[in-house]
Amino acid sequence: MKLLGSTTSPFVRRLRLYFVQLKITDFDFVNLDIFANSEDRKLLTDNNPAQKVPALLDEEQCIYDSRVIFCYLSQKYEQPSLTWPQENLLTLIDAANDSLISLFLLTRSGLDTREDRFFFNLQHERVEKTFLALEQAANKGEFEQWHYPAICLYCLLDWVEFRQLYDFNPLADLVEFYQVNTNNSGVKETDPR
Repeated sequence: MKLLGSTTSPFVRRLRLYFVQLKITDFDFVNLDIFANSEDRKLLTDNNPAQKVPALLDEEQCIYDSRVIFCYLSQKYEQPSLTWPQENLLTLIDAANDSLISLFLLTRSGLDTREDRFFFNLQHERVEKTFLALEQAANKGEFEQWHYPAICLYCLLDWVEFRQLYDFNPLADLVEFYQVNTNNSGVKETDPR
C-alpha cells in the first residue's frame, strides 16, 4: 500500500495519523512536491486525475480524496463507521480546510485575499462560522476521544498554526483541544515543520 501526498497537507497528515491509530505499518508514504517537481506532479496525475493529494494505492485500487480513503481503510480494517454527528463535524472541518487552502493558494499566487471581493469574503465568512461551530462542538466534548474527526480537527488547527492562516487563540476550547493532543501518538512524527 502507498499513500501519495505531501508532509504539509492537512488532508494527508490526517491519514498518516489514522494509520498510526490503526497500527498499520505496512504502507509507504510517498512525499510529493507537486508544485515544484514535474515528476512528482506526473506521478500524482497518473494516479489521481483531479491532481489533489492524497491518493492511496492498494494493489489494483487507487482511491482519491482523504474522506474516501478513510472510508476505504475503515472498511478494509473493519473499523466502526462514523456517526452522523461525526460526519457533520468532518464536513465542517473539511469546509474550513478547503476555504483556507483556497485562500493560501490565492495568496501564494500574488492576490491579496483581504480585498473586499465576493469569493474572498465568502471564504473568510465560512472559516469564521465553521471555527465557531467547531468551538461549540469542542465545548460539548465531541472531540474528547482521539477518533478520526479529532485527528482531522488537530490537523486543521496545526496546519493553520503552521501557515499562520487563522488565529484560533480566542477560542478557548479549541486551544485546549490543540494543546492536549500535541503529544498523541504520531503527532510529532507527522509534524510538517
